[in-house]
Amino acid sequence: MTFILGMAGGTASGKTTLAEAVHGALGSRAVLVTHDRYYHSLPATYRNNPVAYNFDHPDALDTERLVADIDCLRRGDVAELPIYDFPNHSRAPHVETVQPAEVVIVEGILVLADPALRERMDHAIYVHTPDDIRLVRRIRRDVQKRGRTALQVLDQYEATVRPMHEAYVAPSRAHADLVLSGTEPLADLVDAVLAILPTARS
Repeated sequence: MTFILGMAGGTASGKTTLAEAVHGALGSRAVLVTHDRYYHSLPATYRNNPVAYNFDHPDALDTERLVADIDCLRRGDVAELPIYDFPNHSRAPHVETVQPAEVVIVEGILVLADPALRERMDHAIYVHTPDDIRLVRRIRRDVQKRGRTALQVLDQYEATVRPMHEAYVAPSRAHADLVLSGTEPLADLVDAVLAILPTARS
């Protein structure tokens, strides 16, 4: 039986790192499906200024397709997951074929904010990290890895990231079965997640 594990949290909370670590610990017994795969292609009006686009609003994501892919994997069928071309802000023309597994980890800032996604989860985890720490992490990440200036990161955070966090992400914590601290050692967090997975205890 497939176990669907949802994992949410604010930007730079550590949820992606945790999801990847849990996936690595489980190996072939798990598949990781990130909500970020399901971004719609950037509207043409934002092509010259993608930072101005609200990537943190639920409408920016094709969640309906994610729900369908989760259902496919739960049935034990092969799923064809979309691939998002982040440098060009568009969905790639090809897909990634993913085999079903004992555990499907569904990760993203908004995965607990959507009722249809929540209905499909056997267990929901929210990674909570204080806002100031998340902001510092995001500035460091976007400057080092995405070629942005600190001012650009702050402008985007103020315009869309923080408002969407308060409107959608933070309230979704109420739907979590388990809340973890994103400031705790990664190994301890992985152990806490593995402890609730039937496949890890068998």
